[in-house]
Amino acid sequence: MKKIVLKKGKEKPILSYHHWIFSGAIKEKPTLELGEIVDVYSEGGVLLGKAYTNPKGSLFARMLAFGNESIESALERAVIDAISLRKGLFDPTITNCYRLINGEGDRIPGLIVDRYDDHLCLQIGTMGIEKLKNLIVSLLLKHLEKINCIYEKSDLQTRHQEGLSSIETVLYGCLNSELKCLENGICFAIDMVHGQKTGFFLDQREMRQMVGLLSKGKTVLNCFSYSGGFSLYALKQGAMKVRSIDISKKAIELVEQNIELNGLSLQKHQGITQDVFEFLKSSLIQEDLVILDPPAFAKKKEHVIQACKGYKEINRQTISKMKKGGLLLTASCSYHVDENLFQQVIFQAACEAKREIKILSRHRLGMDHPINIFHPEGDYLKSLLLEVQ
Repeated sequence: MKKIVLKKGKEKPILSYHHWIFSGAIKEKPTLELGEIVDVYSEGGVLLGKAYTNPKGSLFARMLAFGNESIESALERAVIDAISLRKGLFDPTITNCYRLINGEGDRIPGLIVDRYDDHLCLQIGTMGIEKLKNLIVSLLLKHLEKINCIYEKSDLQTRHQEGLSSIETVLYGCLNSELKCLENGICFAIDMVHGQKTGFFLDQREMRQMVGLLSKGKTVLNCFSYSGGFSLYALKQGAMKVRSIDISKKAIELVEQNIELNGLSLQKHQGITQDVFEFLKSSLIQEDLVILDPPAFAKKKEHVIQACKGYKEINRQTISKMKKGGLLLTASCSYHVDENLFQQVIFQAACEAKREIKILSRHRLGMDHPINIFHPEGDYLKSLLLEVQ
């Protein structure tokens, strides 16, 4: 196996189990192919572990195994640990959809696996994991029970940065096009093929539950509603009226389908097909509780300034129109907009709207989306529950 040697002192993050090695940390390297696995050594000749490489990028390598452990052993141990964690978190009769493998959070950088009942949806973001795909699939099938389908939906932007095209295909079994899953006893129709992300926004489970608890007897406005996760929780917990807004007509139809699946009242729901920015400019907001959970505005670091303008605008418009004492749950899934910057944007929005704001709660991390304490960069989702005065 080829090897890379780190500069003096650059082994410290690896000794602290950080997964990333940047090109500036490399002292010696051979000619490498994209995704090639190498031994990683310190300048003093100590074997630090094994990593897969991207010799064209500033993020040169990602660690898969530390010390003397083999790639195969490290991957299998990571898969077993990830499965064991989720088994302890969820009763499948109540919740049978969750994130099974969360990249670096589960010690497999470049890999996302979401479970929807007896289906898995797999996303691969790097050439290194692409080359290990067959091994990963075999490990999932070896250690999981009752899996009828593994679907790959690798459409991540990071693939293109490594010269990989998008892949959407069945890797194992037969795909159920009418798949339905449970989350906290609420039934959702899941479309892994045409839906956003892997079919559902699993990372907002805890915040959906909080919205449900706050919704009894209240009116709710759910912006960027997609399949209606927040809307369903609100209706289930006794909201008087819910409006769901999404630019996609199919998304609004999916909200209504999910309402009917759960035997809830369509009379208490209004679906609006409209761009949320245009809606906020032209419409009144009379609801007691508003949810702003937009898609990522900053998919690259160079998009951060424009993204912050977008976050400030939708929050300014919303805050300026809300009733006194109204509650706003506002979120950002843009990795490059961190929690401090996001709060600063909300501060600016509140100042421009000339409204007083209180922070009542911050984001509640889903326990199936663990963040590796040695890899804090995995923390991307942030949200604030606010009271508007």
